[in-house]
Amino acid sequence: MLEKVHLSILREISRQGSLTAAADSLHLTQSALSHSIKKLEQLANISLWVKDGRNIKLTQAGEYLLAQANRLIPQFERMEETLRQFAANEKGALHIGMECHPCYQWLLRVVSPFLASSPGVDIDVKQKFQFGGMAALFNYDIDILITPDPIQKDNINFEAVFPYEQVLIVSKLNKLSKLANITPAQLTEQTLLTYPVDLARLDIFQQFLLPAKCLPKKHKTLEDTDIILQMVAANRGVAALPKWLALEYAKTLPIVPLRLGSKGIHKHIYVGYRKLEQQNKHIESFIALAKTVKVTPG
Repeated sequence: MLEKVHLSILREISRQGSLTAAADSLHLTQSALSHSIKKLEQLANISLWVKDGRNIKLTQAGEYLLAQANRLIPQFERMEETLRQFAANEKGALHIGMECHPCYQWLLRVVSPFLASSPGVDIDVKQKFQFGGMAALFNYDIDILITPDPIQKDNINFEAVFPYEQVLIVSKLNKLSKLANITPAQLTEQTLLTYPVDLARLDIFQQFLLPAKCLPKKHKTLEDTDIILQMVAANRGVAALPKWLALEYAKTLPIVPLRLGSKGIHKHIYVGYRKLEQQNKHIESFIALAKTVKVTPG
């Protein structure tokens, strides 16, 4: 019965002072304006105004609706503007799940230009989904998943956005530091530092050590990248991390990267998202930027 146009009419009549001016302001004919209000009066069985010559005097009911119009119309206008911003990729939030620890360092380089290009869009990074991101993506807890190990599912798209090489990082004090690359057997006398992740998700085991039936002398887990690298720098162990990350830390720490085997282990960072949202402008913008961001140290 009551529509936004009725409130707009009452507000414009109050602002403009006449039916003609109110109709012009709303891009309506005076006849259409009067008909709209008359229909509402008939449905509500009440008068909203009375004419006094050329003037219009609101009834008590009309004054009530005018007060509500002055309160509600600005809210409608804000909602409409917000919808416009959503449609123009100017507003919203992008919820990101991380499925690898060092990916966070790479993500920081994508977030900055993304926020600059989308001033109304917020970023929310959910690290609690580390190594459980697919369930979070299916359950709509996150919008995109950052992972080096995509799991192919019918309803999920994965796009490769950044190639990198997984390398072994050792201290300059380590006897291996003079080598260009290492063999699995050479790790049998080393303490290997990794994140607290199942062995099935660790490339250093699955693609390097286990195929050669080798294991490190010791295996310790640490959650923080900085602590792992500090331990490596102190020659308390070795770690497998992306080469670009190793080169950045090598600027300030006495560490060196070594190739794993003669060919190395080559990986990609992927962005996963639900196929139903492949037209999502925030996701499209994020992926486009992710493919252009460079993280190679200068």
